[in-house]
Amino acid sequence: MFELSKNILEKVSFDKALFRKELTKAMKWLKPDEKTLLKVWALTTFGHMYKDVIVEVYRNVTKS
Repeated sequence: MFELSKNILEKVSFDKALFRKELTKAMKWLKPDEKTLLKVWALTTFGHMYKDVIVEVYRNVTKS
């Protein structure tokens, strides 16, 4: 699921709302260690564009 999540995020990275939606969905699928790996990857790959979205989604996940 980790690789699938990365592929999906790459494909929807043109749209901020889609990126947020797919990142939120990925949080439901992934194991805790995969969530951490995805966060690091997302910040490295898309942090220049969507750092606010990534931080927000992960903040909401930790509240749940």
